[in-house]
Amino acid sequence: MFAVDWGAMNPTTGAGPGCLRVLGVDPAAAGPTGYGIVESDGRLCRMLHYGALRVQARRQRECPGAALQDVHALLCQLIKEFAPQAMAVESVFSALNVRTALRLAEVRGVVLLAAAQHGIAVYSYSPREVKASISGYGHADKRQMQLMVKALLAMAETPEPPDAADALAVALCHLQTQQARLRFGLPDPRTLPKRRAIRAVSGIRDTAQHPRPSRASN
Repeated sequence: MFAVDWGAMNPTTGAGPGCLRVLGVDPAAAGPTGYGIVESDGRLCRMLHYGALRVQARRQRECPGAALQDVHALLCQLIKEFAPQAMAVESVFSALNVRTALRLAEVRGVVLLAAAQHGIAVYSYSPREVKASISGYGHADKRQMQLMVKALLAMAETPEPPDAADALAVALCHLQTQQARLRFGLPDPRTLPKRRAIRAVSGIRDTAQHPRPSRASN
């Protein structure tokens, strides 16, 4: 495991009163998995820690599950050290080819496992959602995202590598979404799929119990 810690601030204590601390994760199928921890008091956001994990090729050849094991171990360590209240993860990009999408889904699986093991709520955002939230443009390139993250977090240096900047961007996206949700009294997005699923199942049962009469043929 080779973790590159590019920046860190503040002691490793829990978020203060009225603050929300988020662990952002940018899973990768082949390259580094980015991570970043951002805290907000509702007005200002600040970066606490960020970096990228790259698993050495030799280790991956020796152990096919090395990348998954190392990502899981790193996230568990970050959760214990920084005690985030939520985890924001970039969702699988639908335009990826099947092989890459499957690899990325495996990495997301261990990310979700680490969160579940520590009782942390997980929120997923598409790459377009993150870009639109941070830069105002859903097709912003990596350099634009790095500069916007630097500006929003008042960082002295541009966050590197881009994978780490993407993770910070995911965390910022969640903080902005959460603030808007609370301000306008919107429901938690994690509850919406369950409600839709319940209605869908209910509809199937109703149809089964009360089938529609067939139309008589002319």
